[in-house]
This record gives sequence, C-alpha cells and structure tokens, in this order.
Amino acid sequence: MEKLTSTTMIPEAFQGTRDDIAQQMGMVWEQVKAPLVIPLLKVAVVLSLIMSLMLFIERLYMAIIILFVKLLRKTPQKRFKWLPMQDDVELGSSAYPMVLIQIPMFNEKEVYKLSIGAACGLSWPSDRLVIQVLDDSTDPVIKEMVERECERWASKGVNVRYTIRDNRKGYKAGALREGLKHSYVKQCDYVAIFDADFQPEPDFLRRSIPFLIHNPELALVQARWIFVNSAECLLTRMQEMSLDYHFTVEQEAGSSAFSFFGFNGTAGVWRISAINEAGGWKDRTTVEDMDLAVRASLRGWKFLYLGDLQVRSELPSTLKAFRFQQHRWSCGPANLFRKMVMEIARNKKVSIRKRFYVIYNFFLVRKIVGHVVTFVLYCVVMPATVLIPEVEIPKWGSVYIPSLVTLLNAVGTPRSFHLLMYWVLFENVMSLHRTKASFIGLLEAGRVNEWVVTEKLGDSLKTTTAAKTVRKPRISFSNRLHLTELCIGAYLFMCGCFDFAYGKNRYYIYLFLQSIAFSIVGFGYVGTFVPNS
Repeated sequence: MEKLTSTTMIPEAFQGTRDDIAQQMGMVWEQVKAPLVIPLLKVAVVLSLIMSLMLFIERLYMAIIILFVKLLRKTPQKRFKWLPMQDDVELGSSAYPMVLIQIPMFNEKEVYKLSIGAACGLSWPSDRLVIQVLDDSTDPVIKEMVERECERWASKGVNVRYTIRDNRKGYKAGALREGLKHSYVKQCDYVAIFDADFQPEPDFLRRSIPFLIHNPELALVQARWIFVNSAECLLTRMQEMSLDYHFTVEQEAGSSAFSFFGFNGTAGVWRISAINEAGGWKDRTTVEDMDLAVRASLRGWKFLYLGDLQVRSELPSTLKAFRFQQHRWSCGPANLFRKMVMEIARNKKVSIRKRFYVIYNFFLVRKIVGHVVTFVLYCVVMPATVLIPEVEIPKWGSVYIPSLVTLLNAVGTPRSFHLLMYWVLFENVMSLHRTKASFIGLLEAGRVNEWVVTEKLGDSLKTTTAAKTVRKPRISFSNRLHLTELCIGAYLFMCGCFDFAYGKNRYYIYLFLQSIAFSIVGFGYVGTFVPNS
C-alpha cells in the first residue's frame, strides 16, 4: 500500500506554513459566516428585539397604572374599607382578633434579638397575640441564645413560643407549615410573618389588620421594605434601586389593577383560612411565598399592598450573599412557572384577563424575559454585531428603548438618580447570573432547589466601630474569582477594541464600560465598604 503523507491527508487549500494559519482561519470564517453565523445572529437580533419590546410595553403599562393611581388618588383606604381598632370597655381585649406572629430563622446570631424584640413590641393586647419563633438553627450555641431571648420576653408577660424541629425539611416553607399545626394556632385568625432581620414598627398590626377584618375577600396585606444599610456600600445602593422599583411600581400596579402580586415572603399579614384553602405552605420550589400567593389568587382571594406601611430590613452586603439570593429569586419563579402554567391556564375561578396577567405579565415578562433579554441583547448579541457588521440592530432597539426602560426603572429611587449608569452596568452583569438561574428553574437542572440563607449583620451595622469588627474575612484571591464574568468581560473588551478600530456603530464606549463592570465583579471587588453619599 502506498504510504500516506501529511501532504496527501490535508486538503491543498489548508497547506502552508505557520505564517498562513491566520489566513486559513480567515478563509474558514468567511465560509462559515455567510451560511450559518449571519442567519443565526439575525434570528437572535429579532428575538431579542421582540423580548425588548415586551419588556418596554410591560414597563410602560405599569407606569400608566401608577400615574392613574396617583392622579385619581386611589389610596387603599378608598378601595377597601378601613376603620381603626377601637377599645371596647365591655368586650375588653376580646374586641381584637387573635394574631399569630411567625419568625422563621436559621443561625441568625446577628439579628435574632432585633426581630424578636420588634415583634414583642407590637402594639396589640398581649392575650390576643402569639409570637412563634421557628428556629431551624444547626448551631447549638445560637439555639441556646435564641431560646434564652424568648424566655426573657416570656418573663415579661409576652406570649412567646420557641419552636424547633428535628430536621430542616422544606426549609422556610416547612418551618411555617409545621408552625401552623400547633393546637393554639386554631384560635388565631391572622398570621404575620417576619424574617429574622425585619423590624416592624409598633403600630404595624393596627394599620394592617383592620383591612382584613372589614374586607373578607382580602387574604393578604403586604407592607413595603425599607433598608437600614442601603448606604453601606455601592452594592447595597444598587439593590435599593432595584427593590424600590419593585415595591413602588410592580407591587403597587399589581395591587391596584388586579388585587394580585407576589407575596414577598415577609412583612405581610395573611388570613389563615386563605392559607388553608389554598393548600398551605408547599416546598416544591425555593419561592414558597410566591407559590402560596398564586394558589390563593386562583381561589379568588384578593391582595392589598400598603406602600406607606414600611418595615425595616437588611440588604446583603457581600457579593457571595447577594449572588445566592438572586439565584433563589430568579430560579424559583421560573421553576414555579413551569409547574403551574397549565394549572393557571385551566383555572375557571378567576377571569381570563387575570389569568393572562399572571401568566404573561407576572411570570413570563417580569420573571423570565426581563432577565434573558438584558443579558442576551446587551452582553451577547449587540457586541456580536460589531464583529459581524452585516447584521445591524436598529437604533430604536439599541438606544431608544433601553434608555426609556432605564428611565422608567429610575422612578423608584429618585435620590439615587446620579448612580443610574452604575446601576445599568451592574444589572447587566447580574443578568448573566439571573439568566442562568432562570434556565435552571425552567429545565429543573441541578441547583433548582438550592437554598442558602442570606447572610445578615444586624447590630453590627449601627456604628462605625462595630462595622470594622465585623468586616468580611479575607479570602484567597482564587476564591474571589468568577471565571464566567471574566470571560464575558474579555469578550466585551475584544468587541470594544474591534469597534473602536473598524466599527461604525460607536458601541465601544458602552462595551468598554460594561467590560470593566464584568471584570470588577469577576475579580470579586464588589461589596466593599464605601463612605456614605
């Protein structure tokens, strides 16, 4: 047999010296680009623009609702009956309904005193209030500390019940579900839920419970979160901007237009009969709060958001804690959508309009499309059009709509308007993490049920001296690296350089800034303390 040589095995077009490698790769690229890459990129552009329009219309729709609410002064007191709680000489404290307070916690060393103390300080007859501390802590020292705190308040006449379980099955949902099984709960009409870092004001129940008493169709009254550490660092300021928009616009719009929104899992009061009718707490996803809200809504129950009823809480101030939280908040809704979409569509107890709102507006656009389009369009497709100039994105899709969506998002926190550019860059970086989590939820992949309790610092935030003592421990450089963010940053930098040298769209300014943002997060330089602005 004739001996084969390397010359006969390699096509003539690909022969040459090492100096020709770049030219050969260029030839391969040109052969692949026209029939494959350009059509795929055009499809990606069209899909991204469709999703961008969906998001813009949704933002505009909610803004119009909020505008009408403000102009028509549709306050909660005008939409639902509300009368202040009155003391009755004859009935005494029995004029007040029995209320259960649930405080779920897990190794909450820094904040357990704050939440328990705030709950015990609520202005409500002591014999009509039961405070249930649901402690799933695995640290025996912390368990003992929490139990002693409960005993201290019990010695003052407060009805505090310290409750533990043998296991953490179902995490928070499991703890809340087990808490409702106790015999004394049967006497209670309503349950208020506060996470371990939440501190309600003394008049919280007096302002929220009357809505439930006088409006039997209401199942939930949700308060607004405010943040004790929003000025701690740039990371917490960015979170404040996003969450303020969520409460100011999304929750208010849902409450005003459909009497529906997602329960935030804390700082809310439920009618216990509504929880039971909806099937109770379920732990099938990491968003047990949203799961219960959707099921209760499908039973015909209404919800009310009170924007002027505010509860203090804490934002995660480390990137690690924030990433875990965002994974849960992005993966959970997508997974719940997968599990409930057909149940919602087939439901006959609520109107088609409301079912469409829940499926399309609440789930699809806000919980999935919003994450995906932010990452795909602005961090993948737009930079790719720089390398492939045959594909263009119209100005309305690359400039006008993004600018309008950004301005609509800025209404939630006017005091942080000067940080808008940083917020956009940071949200684009986090969209990578949220998009990944959304697909994990939709596909029910590996980390779909991952539950990591968000780290809290509590009292240590109050003074500068204390803050110094609890600064995050130093970790090795390798542990701070996030390779995916660094790779995306390098990709954007390469596209920016190409656009600067050969491009015509002048995207390079944005691409360089976004590349820097990805690199900062990739190297873990986020969440450090900065002076208050």
